[in-house]
Amino acid sequence: MATVVMEQIGRLFINAQQLRQIPQLLESAFPTLPCTVKVTDVPRVFQERHILTGYRQTDQSWRYYFLTLFQRHNETLNVWTHLLAALIILVKCQEISETVDFLRDPHAQPLFIVLLAAFTYLSFSALAHLLSAKSEQSYYTFYFLDYVGVSVYQYGSALAHYYYAIESELHTIVQGFFLHTAAFLAWLTCFGCCYGKYARHDMPKFAHKVFQVVPSALAYCLDISPVVHRIYSCYRDGCSDPIVPYHIYHVLFFLVSSYFFCCPHPESLFPGKCDFIGQGHQIFHVLVVGCTLLQIEALRTDFMERRPFYERLHGDLAHDAVALFIFTTCCSALTAFYVRKRVRASLQEKKE
Repeated sequence: MATVVMEQIGRLFINAQQLRQIPQLLESAFPTLPCTVKVTDVPRVFQERHILTGYRQTDQSWRYYFLTLFQRHNETLNVWTHLLAALIILVKCQEISETVDFLRDPHAQPLFIVLLAAFTYLSFSALAHLLSAKSEQSYYTFYFLDYVGVSVYQYGSALAHYYYAIESELHTIVQGFFLHTAAFLAWLTCFGCCYGKYARHDMPKFAHKVFQVVPSALAYCLDISPVVHRIYSCYRDGCSDPIVPYHIYHVLFFLVSSYFFCCPHPESLFPGKCDFIGQGHQIFHVLVVGCTLLQIEALRTDFMERRPFYERLHGDLAHDAVALFIFTTCCSALTAFYVRKRVRASLQEKKE
């Protein structure tokens, strides 16, 4: 009996020893990453105003930058906020697809496009914040990809608002130009953001913001106009539409988020105190995620509740709208590729 007990104790001891080795095994699987560095230790292109520490070292392996997903640095929250939101969008898309036939129902295609566009901009943004620190060329490449995602999402939102949220009164006025203008402004946003990023160190800060903000602001004013008109019409006539509050909240979330995108607060008030958490861009990310989720919930409900209305209003518009979405995406991607080519040539000239 004593021998059996001693054998059991020996096995427990061996198991305990194996458990103690788990952290070492994990360390070998995920090697220790280089420490983050100060703003003075990275090239100018990576330096952000009022962010003094938490920068990742450049010219490391791709594996290193992927593993920094689990490291504490000044982009960690920016990556995770949009990465998690992209996963939520995938779950919502799968959930909606259980009751909606995206492939065979043409009136469901604008809803699929806005879901696809939301996933695109969120995942491209997460990639940009995760991988752009590798080199100067990677920095521009991944942020240009991010701007393609923004362009795609702008047109997707414009299409969904026009298709599901618009009222007959506004539709009569804008039906001849709305989607084509939205596509042009989406492309202009991509071009303005890419060029503004490329030339930001060679132009005044005001001019840089003009290139990045003005096209986006113009696009947003057009894209959101069906929603704003619907909110106005609802309250003018005595609002009883339960979906209107969702639209109101997603507009408010976007307007507040745009403030934090344009203004480096609160880090400008507390330089060095918001390097890892509390940056204005992090707040922008959280608010824009809230805006997107509220928007999709509102459009999903509009799709289900207003079907007789938009079927009569739009007819077979969905097929042309999908073609225009593909065209806008291709134009934005080609524009980003062209500006990246210019950047690459410029960087090679500097090296020579």
